[in-house]
Amino acid sequence: MEDNLPVNVREYQELAKKALPKMHYDYMNGGAEDEYTLRENVAAYGRILLRPRVLIDVSKIDMSTTLLGYNIPSPIIVAPTGTHKLATPEGEVATARAAAACNTIMVLSFSSSCKIEEVASSCDAIRFYQLYVYKRRDVSATLVRRAESLGFKAIVLTVDTPVLGRREADIRNKMTAPGLANLEGLMSFDDDLDSGGGSKLERFARQTLDPSLSWKDVEWLKSITSLPILLKGIVTAEDARKAVEAGAAGVIVSNHGARQLDYAPPTIAALEEVVKAVAGAVPVLVDGGIRRGTDVFKALALGAKAVMVGRPVFFGLAARGEAGAKHVIEMLNRELELAMALCGCRSIAEVTRRHVLTEGDRVRALL
Repeated sequence: MEDNLPVNVREYQELAKKALPKMHYDYMNGGAEDEYTLRENVAAYGRILLRPRVLIDVSKIDMSTTLLGYNIPSPIIVAPTGTHKLATPEGEVATARAAAACNTIMVLSFSSSCKIEEVASSCDAIRFYQLYVYKRRDVSATLVRRAESLGFKAIVLTVDTPVLGRREADIRNKMTAPGLANLEGLMSFDDDLDSGGGSKLERFARQTLDPSLSWKDVEWLKSITSLPILLKGIVTAEDARKAVEAGAAGVIVSNHGARQLDYAPPTIAALEEVVKAVAGAVPVLVDGGIRRGTDVFKALALGAKAVMVGRPVFFGLAARGEAGAKHVIEMLNRELELAMALCGCRSIAEVTRRHVLTEGDRVRALL
């Protein structure tokens, strides 16, 4: 065992910052424009207080839950983030092994730097596949078929990216578009990605992302796969209701790690609105800003079925490879277990709305 292992996610972030070239750290850690939502994703958790209940026998804590019928030992799963080879040479294979070692679900990113086939064959685990619908529908359809044939259990469709958000750090750093292993042989790109303004990443996005993406494309996706489809990137009651009507198997409250629309609400502030709109029809997940087990507890109390962690896992990978990613997941699990015990919750079902006090609650109490 190494000496001086990090004791929390923030320490892993510091190690990642030291380990990575500035361009790559900024790419992973940055957000859109003023980065207001980026800061708020984390800060909004800090404004929710816990209401612990005492004198409850918490000698046995059960953190297990189910998601789409799959049993998981805790409600913490791995969010889709791209280009893990920027963090560690094994890339997403290392992440997949770390998630599998923790018996949790990994959502593999469309922008993975490892092929879907490599990740699938690296270890046995339940995995979901995150998809962008490209201008060329045949490319997206091919990737869905590959994921389905390799045993992925669900498709996570990202719906908040008809165009790419303005990530100014990437523009300043002249961030290059990392090679996307899963697109090899499927698409050719304009070689002259150096022309024009913005980052190479933005120019790649302009060539590929489809600004005409709409609800009818959710229907199209349902028509080409039998896998359940979760919609990722919903932050309003209106869209949550539409997602249920469209036959989504789940809704993920996400603002894309604050990388798309700045001044979108922090996800934990949008969660309850979405949960109420969905009214139990499908599971609601949330990602963005989770750095502590207490954050996970707060999300569960506000109605999330599970949470997805992205950057913390990447920080673990960048600092210590597969072992770091595994340690990050384990730390968050241990922190959640502790928060549950200290709040008097012996199971996920016992975590209720009465266990948290939000900003809104405090305002209502004054009225």
